[in-house]
Amino acid sequence: MYVLVINAGSSSLKYQLLDMSNEGVLSKGLCERIGIDGRLVHETEKGKYTFELAMPDHAAAMAIVLDTLLDSNHGVIKSKEEIKAVGHRVVHGGEAFAASVLITDEVEAAIEAVSELAPLHNPPNLTGIRACKQHMPGVPQVAVFDTAFHQTMPEKAFLYAIDYDLYKKHKIRRYGFHGTSHKYVSECAAELLKRPAKDLKLVTCHLGNGVSLCAVDGGVSVDTSMGMTPLEGLAMGTRCGDIDPAVVQFIMEKECISAQQAGDLLNKKSGVLGISGVSSDFRDLSAAANDGNSRAAAAMDVFAYRVAGYIGRYAACMNGLDAIVFTAGIGENDVGIREKVCTYLTWFGVEIDPELNGKRGQALDVSKPSAKVRVLVIPTNEELVIARDTKSILK
Repeated sequence: MYVLVINAGSSSLKYQLLDMSNEGVLSKGLCERIGIDGRLVHETEKGKYTFELAMPDHAAAMAIVLDTLLDSNHGVIKSKEEIKAVGHRVVHGGEAFAASVLITDEVEAAIEAVSELAPLHNPPNLTGIRACKQHMPGVPQVAVFDTAFHQTMPEKAFLYAIDYDLYKKHKIRRYGFHGTSHKYVSECAAELLKRPAKDLKLVTCHLGNGVSLCAVDGGVSVDTSMGMTPLEGLAMGTRCGDIDPAVVQFIMEKECISAQQAGDLLNKKSGVLGISGVSSDFRDLSAAANDGNSRAAAAMDVFAYRVAGYIGRYAACMNGLDAIVFTAGIGENDVGIREKVCTYLTWFGVEIDPELNGKRGQALDVSKPSAKVRVLVIPTNEELVIARDTKSILK
């Protein structure tokens, strides 16, 4: 069974075609600069190819993806009918969706209804769904939500301390994101530790340009750092994370800017980029810090300090901790950041092996044998989660 996984952004469309008989990736790629000019980067086991092609909209990009998958030189299938289903990443499901679902007209309308909670993400996700329906009529489409894994959070974790009527009226609460990643690595952690998921207390750390932590108790999410939007929580590449709400009003008044401009500032010009003035990329920050840039060093210190703080908080909330899982671009690859974070956590039994911590590209336990709390590094695979959910729903 072949499943096509789609992740549509405002001007991009990522895809993977998976053979679910062995969960192997047949092809993957990225359409970018949609609505501007258009570029396709397409990969198969034969090689990697780049094409400059006109992509006025997502429908045109989807047509190009299908044509490329069918191409006699660069393709991997002979007919569109070989694709039995399409799985879509949808960022926000609100309170309506606690699991992945087959997309119907009603589901599509519900996704649109919660778009005000994720105005930068849900509309492009819907565009991708509609483009696939246009070019692949009759093929089942499945929506897999970033927020669904966190719908197991109790009220004490997801309620904000505001007028309760505002929550009921506008659904203002913590939802959390990166759910497919947290779900995947928590399941992998149970396999790596050779223990049932129901017996484990984990903190999963998705550290990329976007950053979120999740407390996973008995295999389910009980708390997470991102909130109603991805802006809450840790300091990130360009997002501020937790901040005194009064700071927003203060900045607007002092800088004479609008609410929209303040939102752009906190989402796109803050985080480690804002502190350092150098970059949102930790490779650039590390190089600058090594060259004596104190602001770059401060940005990395703030990041590690807050990640460690959230881990301690979640260990307390779960009344225990068996393992910490690092994943995503920074979590999987930045040896120094993992070490910085773990230095704060030795008091409750975290001990990492420097040699093991230096390895990359594989799932492994980087702890010393004597460690009471294990530290795991697990490469995430959100596309595989989407494909698995899609296959499961079709069954």
